[in-house]
Amino acid sequence: MNRNISCTINGKSVTLMVDVRKSLLDILRHNGHTGVKEGCGVGECGACTVLVDNVPVDACLYLAVWADGRTIRTIEGESRNGKLSEVQQAYLDTGAVQCGFCTPGLVMTSTAFVEKHKGGSVSREQIRKAHAGNLCRCTGYEGIIRAVEQCLSDQDDAARPEQAKSCELE
Repeated sequence: MNRNISCTINGKSVTLMVDVRKSLLDILRHNGHTGVKEGCGVGECGACTVLVDNVPVDACLYLAVWADGRTIRTIEGESRNGKLSEVQQAYLDTGAVQCGFCTPGLVMTSTAFVEKHKGGSVSREQIRKAHAGNLCRCTGYEGIIRAVEQCLSDQDDAARPEQAKSCELE
């Protein structure tokens, strides 16, 4: 059974005819958002993490029909005009990227965390817990934690105004 849904994907309003049995992952990939990766398919690895109304969700477990009326953000929407988002840049700066398979999901989780905690202080343990749903076999997570810390510290650094907005999305 098919159903029309309307949602916003990476800032663009779309109407899609979806099979009610399909996951958001299937629909996104079918519509060209191939940065959303299918890893385990059962919500354990986080490779398919996208933001739904700014909350990280495993797209493999989220039915596409649930996206009706929602705002979806994928990794493809994070860079603007050929420029990486500040979270993406922080991943590169801190060596948080290795093979890259898990990176899109991790970047989306980090983006949600940074946006939620702007101007506040967080512990490394809070960063670790926020990323617990994302598995990475290559990095050891240290670079990922440093990337999030870099984004949060850049936001509070008034001495460097060019980086004070480093993790805000335009």
